[in-house]
Amino acid sequence: MKDFKPYFAVIFTSTHTEHTKGYAEMAEKMESLAKQQKGYIGVDSAKNDVGITVSYWESLDAIKNWKANTEHLFAQQKGREQWYNWYNVRICKVEREYEFKK
Repeated sequence: MKDFKPYFAVIFTSTHTEHTKGYAEMAEKMESLAKQQKGYIGVDSAKNDVGITVSYWESLDAIKNWKANTEHLFAQQKGREQWYNWYNVRICKVEREYEFKK
């Protein structure tokens, strides 16, 4: 059994407005920028009628630092003004994980 160290997940769930010009480019830029942040572990994302993005972090401080990143703050503002009708953010501690692979 491999060693497991608990980590944190930020679950961002959203619905979009009809004005999505520039959204895909900004999402790609934010993922690239997040990868450069200390404490970043990874991301999973599914986008349909409801978008769900889960990013993984080593600590609550790493999440706090990402939330305060200047470029991320700009993207958040633009999202509220233009791209999102609604969003919800959940921060969870992951105590255990397992997977199946054929």
